[in-house]
This record gives sequence, structure tokens and C-alpha cells, in this order.
Amino acid sequence: MNWEHALRDYQHYLRLERGLSDNSITNYSLDVRKLMRFLNVNNISISPEKIDHQTLQQFVYEASKSLNARSQSRLISGLKSFFNYLLFEDYRVDNPMELMESPKIGRKLPDTLSLSEIDKIIEAIDLSAPEGERNRAIIETLYGCGLRVSELINLKLSDLFFKEGFIKVTGKGEKDRFVPISNYTQKFINIYKDQIRNHLEIKPEATDTLFLNRRGNQLTRAMIFTLVRKFTELAGIHKKVSPHTFRHSFATHLLENGADLRAIQQMLGHESITTTEVYVHVDRSHLRKVMEDFHPRK
Repeated sequence: MNWEHALRDYQHYLRLERGLSDNSITNYSLDVRKLMRFLNVNNISISPEKIDHQTLQQFVYEASKSLNARSQSRLISGLKSFFNYLLFEDYRVDNPMELMESPKIGRKLPDTLSLSEIDKIIEAIDLSAPEGERNRAIIETLYGCGLRVSELINLKLSDLFFKEGFIKVTGKGEKDRFVPISNYTQKFINIYKDQIRNHLEIKPEATDTLFLNRRGNQLTRAMIFTLVRKFTELAGIHKKVSPHTFRHSFATHLLENGADLRAIQQMLGHESITTTEVYVHVDRSHLRKVMEDFHPRK
């Protein structure tokens, strides 16, 4: 088996057996491709079935010179997954990555924005511009529903259940969930639809897509990142803000205001409560107040 063949089979496995999204499959594939480039550059001719721990250790050592601890850990994890697949399919009798340890990394707490900072970002949007109302609706939806970028750009008109107070969101692994949407956020989406979207010449493939560019087509992930950076700078906020920051802020503000962690988990679409628990560490003063308010021996 050559490397390209092994990688194609692995990609099919990730898609069909594990149900991963295209983005996740791309990331896992990049780890293997980095290894393939290393072997090619160093004229090392060895198949996936025969590559040994020593060669892989050499690759990880070379790669780690330009990677931080978190990226090193991600690379090692990705390669372990690839060789576990080869082991599972009986292409190998061992996983040569098994004994390779990842660097210790601290748990990175998500960056968040205060409500006043979010208001400043929204106030920086020029509503007189052709896409002004769309841009405000985008930021309000990112924060108001805690969406990932991919979830936002793939949101459809048929996913909006405003009378019931929910939207249907397609998350990682093509898994659907229903997320509550406030009347406040609904208002800005409706303004955008009435004033902007309904007057566009919409491409046939985007007739059901909610957020569109001026050419009537679906927005890209890169466009959302660009918009967020632009309005953050205009607002004079010097934090590193991305679309995901609004999702983190959504979860943190809910927790600070007394929301149940399990409910936040469901709204964010986290498979494991462990992922959601990171928000418990964001504001320990909130936890202290909860104890003081509710503990019988306060």
C-alpha cells in the first residue's frame, strides 16, 4: 500500500465510519501529508505498513521546531489516529506512534467579550452601507445563538422556526440541533431579510441560504472573519477577536447569569460535557457567588 492509497482509505473511514465533517477530515489529512512531505524531502522510501517509531520520532522532532506545544500535540494525535486506522484494518500489527508522548499543554481558556464590548462592535457597523443590516444580523446571530462560523454561513431560511422560538442548526458531523433564538435576534434577521435579502438577485443554489453576499451567493468563512476583524478595529477593541469569540461570550454570559451547564452544552452542540466545562473556569467569581447564594452554610 502506498501513502496516497492509505490516505484515501483513511479519509473514507473518517467520513463514513466516524461521521466527521469535511473540515475535520482535511485537518487529519494535513497531518499525514506533512509526514509524506518529510519522507519525500529526505528521500526516505518506506510504506505506511513498514515505517517505524524511530523515523516518526525524527519527523516529529523536525516538525516541532516550527510548532508550538498545542500544534505539536495536535500533530501527534492526528498521526496516532492514522496508524490506529491501519492497525484496525490489519495493515499493521502495531501503532508506531503509541509510545510517543505529546507535550504538556495548559488548558487554554477562551477569550470573551463583555456585553458593552459586543455593543461597541455592533455600533461600529455602518447601517447606511449596502450590507449594513446584514452585517448587524450576522453579529447578533453569532452572539445571540452561539453559532460556529460554518453553522452561520450554512443557516437556511427553512431552518428558521421563529414562531416556535428556535432555529435548526447543522453542526459538526452533520448533526442537527435546535437552538433557542430570542425575539431580539429575530428582529434583526427580519430587518435584513426585508431590506436587503429580498432585493437581491439570488443564485439558484443559494435560494434557501439565509446570509448572502451582494452577488446573491453564500458567504464564505473568510468573509465572516474579515467582517469581525474590521468592526472590532473600528470599535477600538484591542483584544484578538474572531467569530468564535462571540460563541465563547454567549456561553460565558449564560453561565454567569445562572444557566445550567447541561443546557449550555445542548445549545453549543458539544458531544461531551467536558468540552462545555471550560466555561466554568472563565469566571470563578461567578462560582463563588453561586456558593454564597445557595449553600446552606453560607
